[in-house]
Amino acid sequence: MVSKTHFLVAALTAAGLTLASGSGTAATGNCKYAKFAEWPARLENGQVIVDGTVNGRKIGVMLDTGTERSLILRRAATRLGLTTRAVPELKMIGLGGETEVEAALVEEFRIGDATRKDWWVIVAGSVDFGRDADFILGEDFFRFVDVEFDLAHNAVRLFRPKDCEGAQLAYWAPEGAGQVDIEKISDARPQILFAVQLNGLAMQAVLDSGAATSVVNQRDAERAGVTTRTPGVVAIASGRGTGNNTIDSWIGPFASFTIGDERIRDTTIRFADLWKDAAPPSDGDSRTGKPAESLPAMLLGTDFLRSHRVLISHSQRKMYFTYAGGPVFSIDGPIEMPAEPAKAPARDSAAKAKSAK
Repeated sequence: MVSKTHFLVAALTAAGLTLASGSGTAATGNCKYAKFAEWPARLENGQVIVDGTVNGRKIGVMLDTGTERSLILRRAATRLGLTTRAVPELKMIGLGGETEVEAALVEEFRIGDATRKDWWVIVAGSVDFGRDADFILGEDFFRFVDVEFDLAHNAVRLFRPKDCEGAQLAYWAPEGAGQVDIEKISDARPQILFAVQLNGLAMQAVLDSGAATSVVNQRDAERAGVTTRTPGVVAIASGRGTGNNTIDSWIGPFASFTIGDERIRDTTIRFADLWKDAAPPSDGDSRTGKPAESLPAMLLGTDFLRSHRVLISHSQRKMYFTYAGGPVFSIDGPIEMPAEPAKAPARDSAAKAKSAK
């Protein structure tokens, strides 16, 4: 016999939407790359926001590839009059520590032509991400599609590939695009993970469109030779994740950052003790299910997406990207969308990518 509680927990892990077919196809050889959705997007407080509805009422939906499970923020559930129920068997642990989890039945969730009916949605989070962020659509949804972030044109596009195993899918870049392999997506912990180098040191990064700025874990910044005592390092305001705890952070100078065949020299990147409230306790009783040393070394955030056109091909397990203009890494303040994309620089050039002031 399956208990109601176990059934509810299983239902919470599903995140599929019914998507209407749309026009727009890119083809290379036998590859048919059909665009079936294009969402007008905007940046609010550094987060990528699109318009949606819950039960016919307008909401802002944050597109967050760094969140493993889609959820509705607690204050939004209250505003929308949703009835919640406790799910004591579930906890969310991430930046800022642990947060309690509830669930609410959403009769209809919609973004454009994409709909999901009778959806048990996680209700969590004590942080206010801004007036336009009510719902967080996570990697549990995006993992089933190919998604393009084209923030220079205020657009997020979804694609359905057919016979595209060996095709170059950056259709907007006839001269080619940078690319990096994505690790196999886990059912239990869906994340977009790939290899980068910081000061020549190989490490693992996660693409996190919910992070306004890219951040390096403090331990890994130290491995790359940058500590809180390194000349030029400056402490900045504390930040928060989904939990209640604050996270101290610094900005520091790094000689190089490399992703694929793109190298950024003499740049400034934020670093913080990202996992201090998410790592397992020292006695080994792991709440996250992962040891601290296996957690991503870097969150590649919206500042990277703002300065690049990016296609995450889950079908090929690759990420394609081209430079769109502006600083690659921002360190503070709100992030505005660029009015026009700049010309792409030569890859692996000696040009310096300075951080936004």
